[in-house]
Amino acid sequence: MKNKFSKLWGSSKNPRKQKKYRANAPLNIKRKFLSVHLSKELKKKYLTRNTRIRKGDKVKIARGQFKGKTGIISKVLTKKSKVFIENIQNIKNDGTKTNYPIEPSNIIITELNLTDKKRKVGKK
Repeated sequence: MKNKFSKLWGSSKNPRKQKKYRANAPLNIKRKFLSVHLSKELKKKYLTRNTRIRKGDKVKIARGQFKGKTGIISKVLTKKSKVFIENIQNIKNDGTKTNYPIEPSNIIITELNLTDKKRKVGKK
């Protein structure tokens, strides 16, 4: 299997090809994988369903072992398409705590960090 990224790739039902596309995508395309659904209130306010996640956004976890917990985004890994949330930690066998990586599709944005003026959200 080649490690090249093809811009001509449309889509495939084959999970192996989908996984290859996501793994070999360049960072400008991987950034698009970090889109997260907005809460109902934010959907009405900004007239859009999702936006890209950023450090400082307040989120609620919708799936997984931390379901229902809320927190602020502390780190976003574009290469791995993972997000770290404050106070969402995994306890190791030796007792130390480590940040737990969460897939962006499993969280919902409840409050946006609008300190950056260049951040565009919704249809205006």
